[in-house]
Amino acid sequence: MINQKKLEMAFKKYSKNFVDGIKFEDVKDKYNVSRRKIEKIVEQNETEKDHILLINLSKISSYHLSLWKNDVLISGGNNAEGLKNMQKVLFYQCMGQDLYTSRYPGMILGYTFREVVLTLVHFAMYGWEKEENILYDFMTHHFGEHLIDANEEDRHIWFLLELYLQYRNKTIMGTNKKLHLAVKNKFKEAELRCGSIPEDLNIYDEVLERWSTGDLEEIEHLISIMSQYHSALASEIGQLGEFGDFGYGFYPFEILFLIHVRKQLGLPVPTQFDNFLMNTPEAKMVFREREPYPEWDPVLQMIDQFYRKNYPEYIPNKHGELFQ
Repeated sequence: MINQKKLEMAFKKYSKNFVDGIKFEDVKDKYNVSRRKIEKIVEQNETEKDHILLINLSKISSYHLSLWKNDVLISGGNNAEGLKNMQKVLFYQCMGQDLYTSRYPGMILGYTFREVVLTLVHFAMYGWEKEENILYDFMTHHFGEHLIDANEEDRHIWFLLELYLQYRNKTIMGTNKKLHLAVKNKFKEAELRCGSIPEDLNIYDEVLERWSTGDLEEIEHLISIMSQYHSALASEIGQLGEFGDFGYGFYPFEILFLIHVRKQLGLPVPTQFDNFLMNTPEAKMVFREREPYPEWDPVLQMIDQFYRKNYPEYIPNKHGELFQ
């Protein structure tokens, strides 16, 4: 059973973090400091220092995270521009990191496997097929390498990736069934780190078996147990663990993606929810069939143009204009 009072207190803590904890003015100041550094490197075309551009992308991401939280979580609106821009930054972190594999092979990454999977499924929800395919190709090309460290413990991430693969009829390591186990076994054979990959996906094992059911009552039941699982873990907000982070802790993207996939396939979906989690501002965001691209962040655009000009091998150069 969910402790409702504990859940609601955790949500207040989650919301207040972006009012009393992470203040938008402070995040904006850091963004502007990064902007000045980036402008100097770009204006002088300092290619020997251009890894600083990649490092500072995290400040741009933090800025848009705060914008999204203010627009949706704090104000209760439906403006997802901050979320979309944050995920767009993640895309360019991946594209930029690819350039430094030879120069700085052990360079600390500005993103995680978890964030790559989240961005991939959001691109699918937004209808951004071109960028989705580029990110998918990047992920599969580097899967298990330094750039895509898939030694991931969060069960919902493996659920999301497997559901995505089945929905798109794609595979990783030759499969889209019991992916976490296939990856764990392949990594063991290759003597790659795999100790964090779970042996089971808990409630998500059942959901993956039955996600395409045509029975509305059954999918309502599955979504209910997913909500309970997420809510119990989100109640521990601020603790290390699944759904304990302040970025996405009360944003049930794994449920929203399942609903999106079923809608796309013409399968019945619930139209209303009576639990706390699915009625939070982030859960109630509405995405269009083809979500418009956000306006370019001027600093991100500056970095993209710099890399396009100086590096012919830069992945976006092979694909023309993106996010247009």
